[in-house]
Amino acid sequence: MSGRKGSVIGFDVTAALTQGGGIGRYTRELVHALVVEAPHFAYKLFSARPPAALPVPDSLPVAAHVSHHPAPVDEHWLYRLWYRARLPVPIQLFMGGIDLFHSPDFVLPPVGGRVPTLVTVHDLSFIHYPATFPPNLVAYLNRVVPWSVNRATHILADSLSTARDLQALWRVAAERITVLYSGVNERFRPVTDTAALASARRKYGLDHPYILAVGTVQPRKNYELLVRAFRPVAERYPHSLIIVGGKGWLDEGLPAEIARQGLQDRVILAGFVDDADLPAIYSAADLLAFPSLYEGFGLPLLEAMACGTPVISSDASSLPEVGADGSAELLSPHDEEAWTAAMLRLLGDENARGRLIAAGLARSTQFSWRSSARQLAALYDLLLYGENF
Repeated sequence: MSGRKGSVIGFDVTAALTQGGGIGRYTRELVHALVVEAPHFAYKLFSARPPAALPVPDSLPVAAHVSHHPAPVDEHWLYRLWYRARLPVPIQLFMGGIDLFHSPDFVLPPVGGRVPTLVTVHDLSFIHYPATFPPNLVAYLNRVVPWSVNRATHILADSLSTARDLQALWRVAAERITVLYSGVNERFRPVTDTAALASARRKYGLDHPYILAVGTVQPRKNYELLVRAFRPVAERYPHSLIIVGGKGWLDEGLPAEIARQGLQDRVILAGFVDDADLPAIYSAADLLAFPSLYEGFGLPLLEAMACGTPVISSDASSLPEVGADGSAELLSPHDEEAWTAAMLRLLGDENARGRLIAAGLARSTQFSWRSSARQLAALYDLLLYGENF
């Protein structure tokens, strides 16, 4: 075991409690793995009090070296205090003494004393594609994320793509950035039990063979192009297109595009799917289609690969890092005809699908939350004790 026993890590788990997917899942997976892989630390888990309707149940680890420190106010009040008024109210007021503080969700609150700090920047999509966000959110992120990055001792990036963006757009020194890839939970594996597959299909009304898309419904996910590309597929195959993901923002265009293409009965907006059901949903799909304009990492690719589902992905931003070694068919997110052709070809070519499945299964084994947690714990040690801890 590396490091010195007893150092106290402050970790913001607000997203773990309030967001089902995306950064919420990242935070839950990482903190659970950290508690197991690096028990030489004590963990103080901070959260803004989540609104009553939003908490994600069973989202935090329970162990002797873990304590939870919720603030007595919700995150909106704290954001106004910390990031709009920029009042220097230290996080220690809510959680007591800490030796290091890590915020895994873009923004860094005030931290008192000479405590090293770490902030995770997942992507800079709000700079590359501002039109895919509400204007007030773009203004907020452009104000608080660079402010947080400039104050942090060190920055975690989800991918080499994000690390390069930080260097190119904000001139962040390379030595201040560490790339920490996400993992894939061990529950994601091919589901072959027919009863489990049938149960998931019934629960979400999946009566036909289907192509799957996973991710919050928002313009950056590029679902409108996918719907247009899917129409010729629907004319030749009995498949539905199932879009799994919670409601995001600026999503009014998707139902309108579905109606324009006359696909109301063939495109299903399934909404948020319970994590426990996802392996069966992936396993029952004939393809995963992921046409996103920009991603910090692209976890659905790995999850689909681990479940034995062939993947067609955008070739933008970080996605070639995830879909390397022939594990995904990579296409321009702007080439509608290429997406149609790839779906048609793979649905009709069992050998091509088999090659993608095999490559994807092999690729998914290279990523685990346990290894991510061990890398992160080593970084904590470095920030706390220096190179010769």
